[in-house]
Amino acid sequence: MKPQRLRRHQGFTLIEVLVALAIMAVMAGMAWRGIDAVMRSRESSQAKLEQIARLQTVLSQWEQDLRMLQDSQVVQALGFDGATLRLTRSTDQGLQVVSWSLQQGQWLRWASPPATTQAALLDNYQRSLQTLGLGAGALKALDGLQEWQVYFYRGTGWSNAQADDDLKDPVPVTPPSPAPSGAGTGNPAGPPTPPRKQLPAGIRIVLSFAPDMGYGGPITRELVLGPQPQ
Repeated sequence: MKPQRLRRHQGFTLIEVLVALAIMAVMAGMAWRGIDAVMRSRESSQAKLEQIARLQTVLSQWEQDLRMLQDSQVVQALGFDGATLRLTRSTDQGLQVVSWSLQQGQWLRWASPPATTQAALLDNYQRSLQTLGLGAGALKALDGLQEWQVYFYRGTGWSNAQADDDLKDPVPVTPPSPAPSGAGTGNPAGPPTPPRKQLPAGIRIVLSFAPDMGYGGPITRELVLGPQPQ
């Protein structure tokens, strides 16, 4: 019988080990890049969702302010001067003056304390003309807003709020003094009541953001305003 040859068990050579390690390193690097891309995409999507949620919250607050619009017969109920829109809204504690303003790329909202007297309401309205200029007490609603336009619906169409003669003057309007007691049945004493400025039937806003905000173009919102008490 021929003697059986013993098989020699050979291990990996140094070159084979180095090649295997290099392949594993490349695969690990590719896997890490894939995980990093997934994490970045997830963070970007989360930031986008938060941005959209913030926008929806702010627009909901905007609509709520307008739905609670009330003409006090003391100050201008709704007016826009190109940068700031001011309105009076009803609350459980009284009438409130609210201002929405664009300043240095930020959309700001300022709200006064509720007023229960004409003097307090007039004082709050005067504060609204000054507070936003200083930025004091105003809450930052949105960033990256480059421009906003406001339109009022009157009659049969939309018109620029600044071009509307009925709402161009933001000066408070105070009612005339009532007739003195004991007056005769003829014409009452004092000046006649001035005609009230008619409020629009609807309002439209167009918000234009910076390109890096990622909104893909201007955002338009329209709201029908309900009838106001006489």
